[in-house]
Amino acid sequence: MPQAIAETIFDVLYLSFALFAGLTMLRKGTSPLIKKAGLMTALLGAGDSFHLVPRFYALWTTGLEANAAALGIGKFITSITMTIFYLLLYYIWRDYYEIENKKNLTSIMWILAILRIGLCLLPQNQWLAYHQPLLFGILRNIPFAVMGILVIVLFAQEIKKTNDEVFRFMPLAVALSFGFYLPVVLLSGVMPIIGMLMIPKTMAYVWIVLMNWQLYRQSQRQQKIA
Repeated sequence: MPQAIAETIFDVLYLSFALFAGLTMLRKGTSPLIKKAGLMTALLGAGDSFHLVPRFYALWTTGLEANAAALGIGKFITSITMTIFYLLLYYIWRDYYEIENKKNLTSIMWILAILRIGLCLLPQNQWLAYHQPLLFGILRNIPFAVMGILVIVLFAQEIKKTNDEVFRFMPLAVALSFGFYLPVVLLSGVMPIIGMLMIPKTMAYVWIVLMNWQLYRQSQRQQKIA
């Protein structure tokens, strides 16, 4: 019961914040950059809700294993939405730093995203099972991890050039999100306690959202001055 209470409070606060921030940026943002940030954030909240809502429902009722199918479907949906999340974050990088003529890099990001989604669609993932194959857990996360590494490097390069303050911690936040997530993929099947790393992973995403929210607030202040 303490786990159910703690997770429910945390998840409700997180999802409410992500959806509020995302929808606010989508509705009030006046530039394509802010609209992308809003779409990315709203997608984060909506996608994670498919996994987290069944999870805290399971904790309050018959348990995780008895709700394996709902949890698996939620995990599948979240896997796809998080892929799109990083694709949008790449486009935010392009827009914010006014990057042009990177067709090859854009193609690589799209190929990785399509490959990741394609691997998620394979029946060998056994999404409806409570214990899913480790091999496919690793395979589908390889292109996802490469996307994350590229985003880290790209933001780090531009931050170094521009001394940017808004996104200066973006490489660290993305690195932490993957650093907490990948051990869960590899070890949670044999060490369930490792699953607790999903909490700091989620906090890393909150950090990413807060940086985009700062960008939105900055744009709002500039409009008032103008």
